[in-house]
Amino acid sequence: MNTLSAQTQRISLHNGWEFRRLDEQQWRPATVPGTVHTDLLNNKLIPDPFFGTNEKGLQWLDKLDWEYRCQVAVPASLLAQPGVELVTEGLDTYAEVFVNDQPVMQTQNMFVARKASVKQFLKAGANEIRIRFKSPTKTDMPKFLRDGFLYPAGNDQMDIPLSVYARKAPYHYGWDWGPRLVTSGIWRPVYLQATGHALAEEIWVKQLQLNDKKASMAATATVDVQQSGKYRLVVHSPEKAFKDQSINLELAAGKHPVNLPFEIGNPQRWWPSGLGAQKLYNVQVSLLEGRDTLSAQTQRIGLRTIEIVNKTDAQGESFFVKVNGVPVFMKGANYIPQDNFLPRVTDERYRKLFSDMKTANFNMVRVWGGGIYENDLFYDLADENGILVWQDFMFACSLYPSDKDFLAQVQAEADYNIKRLRTHASLALWCGNNEVGVAIKNWGWKEGYGYTDENWKALLAGYDKLFKDVLPAAVKANDPERFYFHSSPISNWGTPQDFTKGDNHYWGVWHGMEWFDAYETHIPRFMSEYGFQSFPDLHSVRRFANEGDYNINSFVMMSHQRSTTRGNAAIRTYMLHYYKEPASFASFLYVNHLLQAEGVRIGMEAHRRAMPYCMGTLYWQVNDCWPAASWSGIDYYGRWKALHYYAKKAFEPLLVSNTIEKGQLNTYIVSDLLKDEKLQLEASLMDFDGKVLWRKTIPVTAKANSSAVHYRIAPAELLKGADTSRVIFYTKLIKNGQFAGDNLFYFAKPKSLSLGDPGLQTEVNEKNGVISVTLHPQRLAKNVFLFLDTDNTSHFSDNYFDIVPNEKKTVILTTNKTLQQVRDGLKVQTLRDADKQ
Repeated sequence: MNTLSAQTQRISLHNGWEFRRLDEQQWRPATVPGTVHTDLLNNKLIPDPFFGTNEKGLQWLDKLDWEYRCQVAVPASLLAQPGVELVTEGLDTYAEVFVNDQPVMQTQNMFVARKASVKQFLKAGANEIRIRFKSPTKTDMPKFLRDGFLYPAGNDQMDIPLSVYARKAPYHYGWDWGPRLVTSGIWRPVYLQATGHALAEEIWVKQLQLNDKKASMAATATVDVQQSGKYRLVVHSPEKAFKDQSINLELAAGKHPVNLPFEIGNPQRWWPSGLGAQKLYNVQVSLLEGRDTLSAQTQRIGLRTIEIVNKTDAQGESFFVKVNGVPVFMKGANYIPQDNFLPRVTDERYRKLFSDMKTANFNMVRVWGGGIYENDLFYDLADENGILVWQDFMFACSLYPSDKDFLAQVQAEADYNIKRLRTHASLALWCGNNEVGVAIKNWGWKEGYGYTDENWKALLAGYDKLFKDVLPAAVKANDPERFYFHSSPISNWGTPQDFTKGDNHYWGVWHGMEWFDAYETHIPRFMSEYGFQSFPDLHSVRRFANEGDYNINSFVMMSHQRSTTRGNAAIRTYMLHYYKEPASFASFLYVNHLLQAEGVRIGMEAHRRAMPYCMGTLYWQVNDCWPAASWSGIDYYGRWKALHYYAKKAFEPLLVSNTIEKGQLNTYIVSDLLKDEKLQLEASLMDFDGKVLWRKTIPVTAKANSSAVHYRIAPAELLKGADTSRVIFYTKLIKNGQFAGDNLFYFAKPKSLSLGDPGLQTEVNEKNGVISVTLHPQRLAKNVFLFLDTDNTSHFSDNYFDIVPNEKKTVILTTNKTLQQVRDGLKVQTLRDADKQ
């Protein structure tokens, strides 16, 4: 969290903007920050790009040039300051900036903030600022014509993929879960800033050493001096966590690096979620001239050590995270931008997403390389919630140019974003790109694109320049303590040896069409991508399609399914393998959610059982950028799919998990906790009517930060001839007489289960303004699905769950409806109903 205060004056330029097509004269109201697409939508000049097939008719937008302007009243007091700058935190992407018709700035990179000295162009009173955006496709087409070959950007949904040339969010050009909507606009804040005789910039409060007695720290800054003089840099703790420290400076005009050491006694450590508190210290760094504060910035820091252990060992090559000296199993998912139109992502949406991730027991999120370097708030929330950030640089699934101008753009991008993000306690590592390294070796690019030996050699040399020279050098110069590796995954998923080395993106399930049980045998050292697709729920489908489109093969639904090579056919193939065919579109959506969740759950549990061999599971993906079929656990509108509910349970700090290995039914207990836990393991075999056929209670000690088998039995010995389509193996953990977790194991696929009417009784009650739903089945209730048809913002604290016979389950409902409206609108479904409608 960075805050600027003191005598630095700032005029926000977020109001009064207009925009136009450059080839037209009519100006229309604009919103800043914003995009051309959203401004056209707000002016009712285009339809909603996300509804129906509207996106297809809006591809003309990125072929045009656009211009924005605003009038700004500049007070004489601002111009009295020694320096006045125009600051643009993000222009998307090719832009020229004019102040009172004078050119002051050109940009070519949406990921970099820029500033220009503009005092000489301003006057007291009315001034005009104009920003002209060039068409990204028109700007980059000559580069393709110059090169004379295609780069292998397979996710770019244009016939000629130009995305590789632009330092712009790659997903804007399309992906296998997203549309092609190539934006332009002022996407981050813009303002005028006046400074006094000097300004402290690039402030970095960094940890040098940490032990239980003290944290040795340093505040570094670059002091930009406009006028020679005597200054003082001060480090201050608003909470009195340490004594103020200061240094007197006598500086000539120019830029000067300054280093000011200080100590924090008895430091409280920052821990990932689930292992301890997320203590954050506020550290204020101020620059003074006499008694006048020229600039002040506050940074929040967390004191901790983070190490990525990626070393050769007896089993291959490790890849795991140590925090404060403790190996920590990483639980989480991959993250993509939350909207194709980035300025629409509100602070509330960011906060909700982090709340959802923490509720689901995440301790890591991977910011994937085809999106953006996220807003400061994203990393602030990661710090607050104890969710470590795996940070990719913004390169994915393609090779890239390596000419001097392109590398200079990347250098500036890397320097800016590393300096912006390096203060965050949550930032765990930097990764050069997504899947480019493994693609070079395994995706057949050389032959598939017909590259000559000379072209291919040049492309590989360019890869090395970009990812093995420029980016690691930038990390070493600006954030030397953090781990960098050039490409994720380190290993492919094609051979057994691949699963012994580093991180892995295992797509044998889905792309390889292997069944879900492959997750139990294909276990890497760290799983950084894997997953399965589903459509959103009916509430969300209603928001982008009409009822006549409710068929996954309709034109509208197909336009919202971008996995064209696999997509619907894969969903249907897997669904009919594991489930009976759903009888309606609504049931299809429900079963699709179960299919996705059950499959990925197998992977989550298998990875956790395999610790410490495997030390991380990040599924693809946590969220969406538009409403569509995708691998997400939370859809575009923030609605949880079954996958997110399943992740919450599979990522619990204490997990009981059952699996058949080498002819034995093994019951594991996995603990992420840092102390041993004395528990009771209750195991039983029961039929779907609730009759207990076998029962055992075992006292166990779950060792800290470990996974171990605590009970094993041969299935034949347990079943003794029982019908496998009518029994469940139920395991439950009890701690100090209280429920601490459970799991159900089925001996047959869902479609083979003999599910009778569960005799489900439902009660809806309200107490102290909280609405609850209590369910009580007489027989097994498989995959209970609660759906409030009249409220598309409703949320159930649990859903898609099983209830064993004669037990009760109470779920909390968040809704804007009254108790009676809930009772009238609540729908309750189980798996037995899915093929009966």
